[in-house]
Amino acid sequence: MLDTANAQETLQDTLLEINNIEVIYNHVILVLKGVSLKVPKGGITALLGGNGAGKTTTLKAVSGLLASERGEVTKGSIRYRGEPMQHADPAQIVRKGVIQVMEGRHCFEHLTIEENLLTGSYTRKDSKADQNASLEKVYAYFPRLKERRKSQAGYTSGGEQQMCAIGRAMMANPETILLDEPSMGLAPQLVEEIFGIVKDLNEQEGVTFLLAEQNTNVALRFAHYGYILESGRVVMDGAAKALRENPDVKEFYLGMSDEGRKSFRDVRSYRRRKRWLS
Repeated sequence: MLDTANAQETLQDTLLEINNIEVIYNHVILVLKGVSLKVPKGGITALLGGNGAGKTTTLKAVSGLLASERGEVTKGSIRYRGEPMQHADPAQIVRKGVIQVMEGRHCFEHLTIEENLLTGSYTRKDSKADQNASLEKVYAYFPRLKERRKSQAGYTSGGEQQMCAIGRAMMANPETILLDEPSMGLAPQLVEEIFGIVKDLNEQEGVTFLLAEQNTNVALRFAHYGYILESGRVVMDGAAKALRENPDVKEFYLGMSDEGRKSFRDVRSYRRRKRWLS
């Protein structure tokens, strides 16, 4: 937990470090342009920004999934526990304890919720009893999944599918979860529930999170640290509380200014007015 007396020491223990990476798709399209960030062990780190900012590409660079989309890291380095892994394949990265939960709640629609969850333990080498204990732990965090465990995933709600996707990642006993757009397409109440569970997993199970999220407001309430991406670059970073109180972030990402809530018409010219882009 980061709210203990040892919080500062924990925050200084860097688990994942991305240093000045560039990512190109199809040998032509430059998407990330020198992104650097650190993810401390036991923390929740948020990648913030609009659609197309480079958040998902950053996560896929870490998880090794770029190759499936003809993307590659062409410059920079990615280290996990000090070891380089920008050239590791996804299976090796999973074995290191890094699991990505994809954007869009990817479930095996023809399988039941419980069958989906069990696929997450495929790489584990421990006993069946240990895997069953993990399954019960998932159900303790997601009681709704236990109620729907025999239902086909394709016939469950969006929120239940998101819970299933996170629960399946938990079944791999991850040290770090890369969580991509967990709020996408969900009602506000469900978003709060999902982020509350992320917070519980972080505090009670010690799972480290790097999450990509467009919903800056909710992400900064639950994260400890945040990076704001625009057009493939990090334009601002800082402690979540400091970012929430930053006037530029409030105006351009939270829709608030000292004069109150701003409409889209009021902030259309933000690109020429942003202090960090000047």
